[in-house]
Amino acid sequence: MANEGREGGLDAPTRHPLNQNDPTFWDESDLNKELERVYDICHGCRRCVSLCNAFPTLFDLIDESPTLEVDGVDVADYNKVVDQCYLCDLCYLTKCPYVPPHEWNVDFPHLMLRAKAINFKKGDTKFRDNIITSTDMIGKVASLPVVNTLVNVGNKTAPVRALLDKAMGIHKDAKLPPYTTKPSRKTHGARLFDPKKAAEAAAKASENQAVETTQHERVTLFTTCYCNYNEPSIADSVIKVLEHNGVGVDLAAREHCCGMPKLELGDLKTVEKLMSQNIPALYETVKAGNVIVAAVPSCVLMFKQELPLMFPENEQVQAVAKAFFDPFEYLHKLHKEGRLNLDFKHSLGNVSYHVACHQRVQNIGPKTKLVLELIQDTMVKNIERCSGHDGTYGVKSETLKFANKIAGPIVKQIEQQAPDHYGSDCPVAGRHIENNLKNKAKDSQDAIHPLDLLCLAYGI
Repeated sequence: MANEGREGGLDAPTRHPLNQNDPTFWDESDLNKELERVYDICHGCRRCVSLCNAFPTLFDLIDESPTLEVDGVDVADYNKVVDQCYLCDLCYLTKCPYVPPHEWNVDFPHLMLRAKAINFKKGDTKFRDNIITSTDMIGKVASLPVVNTLVNVGNKTAPVRALLDKAMGIHKDAKLPPYTTKPSRKTHGARLFDPKKAAEAAAKASENQAVETTQHERVTLFTTCYCNYNEPSIADSVIKVLEHNGVGVDLAAREHCCGMPKLELGDLKTVEKLMSQNIPALYETVKAGNVIVAAVPSCVLMFKQELPLMFPENEQVQAVAKAFFDPFEYLHKLHKEGRLNLDFKHSLGNVSYHVACHQRVQNIGPKTKLVLELIQDTMVKNIERCSGHDGTYGVKSETLKFANKIAGPIVKQIEQQAPDHYGSDCPVAGRHIENNLKNKAKDSQDAIHPLDLLCLAYGI
């Protein structure tokens, strides 16, 4: 019996290209018809009510309407749902039984993205959102010596935060990450990929028959805006762990924001611009035989899934996508090949590990848990709930309360587990969980990235 059209079918979910170049994509009337269709399906199902605030918002609109159906909701209120979606993709991945190849063809996140894109094109976007999604620009400015001090001090000063709240809509209680004066790409500038040197090294290796070569023995580290400007120690840990396992590390000759913040804003033109800046430099390293890793799951997902769906005919985009790995996905690959260094010096005890949404969407399995549990006397407990932060959702004046509410079940589980360590592959999610824990108990321990945990275990 065919699975198509049957709820709970066994076929793997299929993601269709975004088709942003199709004129119909930008047709607002057509969009509203599709929103009504999908909202009606969601109303009849309601499985996603516990995931984020988009679905409670939708269901409240319906339940408070005169008809108790979607047709009773004012079309002008459709965007109230769109505004609450931050494209975590969990509804598509974990809950919805109607995703393609089901005949109802529901892709809620990409429908929200389409609505956001149309809103952005119409100019219905706040100035604040344009600014805070320009992560590369903010990082470059905030890492300047004098500016850096002003930014970091201002982020902790009550009057400044009150002004930011009133003037910009950045919640005064949202914890903002500090900025460094030593960005990772500046610190590791000597690692910039040189295609001539790579070609010479490859030629030398092929001539020397005594040299053993292994596939993917060099990795290109995409540092990400966050690990470059906010927590360069995470990028340091990637390098230390890989080199401890005999893997050389390069940086792409050029790097810009992956584009995920602008994608979530609906600014597809800037996404395309960033793609055209990043892909050629990354593709050069892929041609040399490198694979690519990044320590922020959203950035990995951007290159693995979103850009290929936006530019399905771009061969360089597709090649980069195939070469992109989550760090622990790559380390687990080394383990399967018998190449992972298992000489751990220290155990980690009990670890509460938050599985980031954008890592789950990659469908790579629990690779972080599997690698960490190779360490003696280490037990990892997965927490598969959204943290609610999203990078920007958790700092806005109008949404921080929802972000904290969404993080609540994670905080509760960590409190119950009382682990020796806790953290997330998404460093922003890890800090958001940490902040919520400290709001309840100021002496609670800090979050630690799983890559940093691996460095502790190796003693490096």
